[in-house]
Amino acid sequence: MHYLNISFSHKNSTMEVREKLSYKDDLSTKACLGKLNAGEFINESILISTCNRMEVFCSCSDIAAATKHIFEMLSARSGISIDELEGRADIFDDSSAIHHVFSVASSLDSMVVGETQIAGQLKDAFRFSYDNGYCGQKLARAMHHAFKCAAKVRNATDISSKPVSIASVAVAKLKSVLESVEGKKALVIGVGEMSEITAKHLISGGADVYIMNRTKEKALKLAQECGAEALDICELPKAVNEFEILFTATSASEPIITDEIIKPCDFDRYWFDMALPRDINYHKGERINLYVIDDLKNIVDENISSREDSARKAHGIIGRSTVEFFEWLNTLNIEPMIKEIYQKAFEAARLETQRVLKKGYIPKEYEAEISKMSEQVLKRFLHEMTSKMRSVSEESKADMVTSALQFLIKKDKNDMPDTYKCEHALNIIEGK
Repeated sequence: MHYLNISFSHKNSTMEVREKLSYKDDLSTKACLGKLNAGEFINESILISTCNRMEVFCSCSDIAAATKHIFEMLSARSGISIDELEGRADIFDDSSAIHHVFSVASSLDSMVVGETQIAGQLKDAFRFSYDNGYCGQKLARAMHHAFKCAAKVRNATDISSKPVSIASVAVAKLKSVLESVEGKKALVIGVGEMSEITAKHLISGGADVYIMNRTKEKALKLAQECGAEALDICELPKAVNEFEILFTATSASEPIITDEIIKPCDFDRYWFDMALPRDINYHKGERINLYVIDDLKNIVDENISSREDSARKAHGIIGRSTVEFFEWLNTLNIEPMIKEIYQKAFEAARLETQRVLKKGYIPKEYEAEISKMSEQVLKRFLHEMTSKMRSVSEESKADMVTSALQFLIKKDKNDMPDTYKCEHALNIIEGK
């Protein structure tokens, strides 16, 4: 079994490419995961699709064949040639794949280093794949340890001491342009985490914020939580020509703001499109200042340089965590444990044989027969038990069984590797 990760991110792909590769709804995500697992050499997969990255993380039996299958599938859907996809993608396998996933979970690979959204996005991607049967034991092991590594990074560094996100960076950019947002009217379209962060930052800056969403009830709920006002989505054509400030981050598959609804205005407008695929597509309007995710790079670069020391320390934690993960995987091999069980049983039989002979309970000349009988009794007793152990070695509960056996064999909690129960992975990850 191998781990494989194929990554398209802000580091290697333009927004246009990421847009074509993105998966915005459950239906398309399920279709992608189904096609991935339909490949002969892929058995489990997770799809991570955010505004800054699209990644396939899978377990496979043949890295080259699985990679070929993934590129063919992505090319067919996006219309991007396989050659271009291969030229852009970062391909990680086995230890490098685990190291990359740990880095993503710890926000070291994010555009905004230390941002808090990626952990939640990664959890959601794992939960979706796990709940729908597209991933199981193999990837659950890796994801559990990825979030454990991310927790170590947060606790050991100050990389997330001042939580930031694309949304907070976007508001910071707006403030740098306008100097102040106090008293200005701002429209936030969407009700997701990014919209919520944006609304709260704008309100804290003194702006009058209005929330708009396709579902009015959701807009009202977010507006009440943030202390904003709600608008009906049918007012969008009017609002885009009245508001000076607009932030949008919806899950729409097509642009919601286009030339058809944009009219000339006698004031400057500042629009931030934080969606992927993009929400705004226009070709006219001289006084519209449009910022998309990739336009925030300067602020992001400043963020990276200010966190270099923490990032170096975090990379060290990730490196050690990767090594520890593979060391832990090696302990899960059931055969050495079965062998050790038999060895301990036979040693106990030998000691007991020596004891009864020494006490004179059985004549010395029967020593060979006693030893043989003892071993046969133990083999008969252990046979059914060890057969069951082998039968569960490929099931989701295998990690629980092996961890319990390690504890019983070694009789020392300190010798037992981190326990992990695959069937309870989601509860563990969510801290329940």
